[in-house]
Amino acid sequence: MPPSAPLPGIAAASMTFARQQAEAVPLDALRSEDLDRWLSGLEQGRRAWATANGFAARAGEVLVFPDAEGGVLGAVCGLGDAAARRRQRFQLGAARKALPPGVYRLRNIPPGPELDEAALGWLLAGYRFARYADAPAPRAELVAPDDVDGARLEAVAAGEALTRDLINTPASDMGPDELEQAMGELAAAFGAGMEVIAGERLLAENLPLIHAVGRASSRVPRLLDMTWGDSGPALTLVGKGVCFDTGGLDIKPAASMGLMKKDMGGAATALGLARMIMALKLPVRLRVLVPAVENAIGGSAFRPQDILPSRKGLSVEVNNTDAEGRLVLADALALADEQSPDLVISLATLTGAARVALGPDVVPFYATDARDAAAISEASLRVRDPVWQMPFWDPYEAMIEPGIADLDNAPRGGMAGSITAALFLRRFVTDTPRYLHFDIYGWQQTAAPARPKGGVGQGARAMLEALPGLLGL
Repeated sequence: MPPSAPLPGIAAASMTFARQQAEAVPLDALRSEDLDRWLSGLEQGRRAWATANGFAARAGEVLVFPDAEGGVLGAVCGLGDAAARRRQRFQLGAARKALPPGVYRLRNIPPGPELDEAALGWLLAGYRFARYADAPAPRAELVAPDDVDGARLEAVAAGEALTRDLINTPASDMGPDELEQAMGELAAAFGAGMEVIAGERLLAENLPLIHAVGRASSRVPRLLDMTWGDSGPALTLVGKGVCFDTGGLDIKPAASMGLMKKDMGGAATALGLARMIMALKLPVRLRVLVPAVENAIGGSAFRPQDILPSRKGLSVEVNNTDAEGRLVLADALALADEQSPDLVISLATLTGAARVALGPDVVPFYATDARDAAAISEASLRVRDPVWQMPFWDPYEAMIEPGIADLDNAPRGGMAGSITAALFLRRFVTDTPRYLHFDIYGWQQTAAPARPKGGVGQGARAMLEALPGLLGL
């Protein structure tokens, strides 16, 4: 499909801006603190209508002004007070589903990040996962505001939709084969190259950790390698593609296994970010590496206390087969490191410790370069894609050294779990000075404006915003 085409299963109007310009209905977006001023500027009939309906510009509140024939003459949506706006992003997305069908033109938000957020929230509120059951998209459309880059926001929304679709699809329909197909379709859409190393060939090509984790499954493990662009700085994204994680022989309890279809959320986010980069034609040499496996239980499953070789030459003692994500990432990161790109970024649903520390919404990230960390943090605030820097804390290195092997994949003690996982990964990135790692969750636990319950991208918008500064574009 061409890059401009809507994603499969998503109505074109739901995540793109309306092309119709004439006769768009005015839609005022209103902060609570501006209510009195706005009311005083209305003609008497509308002011009386707003007052009679108790409109107070609360977050997500919508009021429609009817015309004499019962149509929509205008509308207003509330953005809430300052505290509400801090607590909740994408308030315009909440208003979208409450508006009647029609084409709207947004007013009252000044140019800048707030307007960009509002317009993007509108697009993201159009997402529906309709693969298995009907999920009608909202019928209200928006003309791209004059002061936003509509094409860029559409590219961001499409990348986010791809990430959500991949995470939301259950493992029965999203195994290593299907993840390969998804990357292949993305590569074909943007003229990217792609190579796949699968099965026993992983051993021949010196990717033993990927093979070890995936060998017990009937679904063949593989490394997916997509490349795009022939000039500019080199950027490599590495996404964890564990399509389902039983925990292996250290089997997860049922309550912990229930959401493991999302354990390929790092790969999904990497592919969503790659789609944004390619759609926007950023001048980079992009590479995306995804170790795609299923961590299953079988006679050939890797075992606790096994000592496994890695591509880097480091030996790894397995002290928990449920800490498999860092194993498959290790080989992929070592492969990425061999080309010494300008920047390597890994994304993974890696540790429960990250959720304990920061909850489901805020993504911890690690950076080997302080300037890169500052750029990501600043970009995160601008686009309201929350991340928080955590340290590569060198004194904890001893925690990942078991003595019997070079590395331990699951240090005992339960402390600093996200940091020790990041330190483990850093051991495989030695020839690339600039490395970023994101320990994402990839799941929206409860519905929120523009973010229905289910799979969600995290960190990608912050990275996209920061890339020009990170790479000198």
